[in-house]
Amino acid sequence: MIYSLYIINKAGGLVYNKSFAEGLNSLSSNEALIFAGTFHGVHAISSQITPSAAVTFNPNGEPETTGISLIEAEGLFLHCFQTPTGVLFILITDPSQNNSNFVLTKIYELYSDYVLKNPFHTIDMPIRSEMFDITIRNLIRAN
Repeated sequence: MIYSLYIINKAGGLVYNKSFAEGLNSLSSNEALIFAGTFHGVHAISSQITPSAAVTFNPNGEPETTGISLIEAEGLFLHCFQTPTGVLFILITDPSQNNSNFVLTKIYELYSDYVLKNPFHTIDMPIRSEMFDITIRNLIRAN
């Protein structure tokens, strides 16, 4: 089961959050903003201290560090996917959810199609797209 989705811009600002689990406690908007800023900072620090053996290189020969990709806790997993432009997609799931990387990749595709290609959307601003909401909801229901 997928509990929630957060999208954090490259500056650490929360641009999208959605909860999908009815009846579970959810963060207030203020708590969600604090979570986004804190996670962004921890992710940035962890990408700087990544052991050199774990560093991969892009086609230009520049090092790519990933930072945090998964946090396991009792009762939930926090999956993180970072785009080449620094946008973070965070998916909070039940530990039994086994296709989270696939879902994160699909969310990134939907983000590209419905947000980045939207001429009325300003980058790094909150996402206000009904079509994006609908397609995300359908993707989450299907998984």
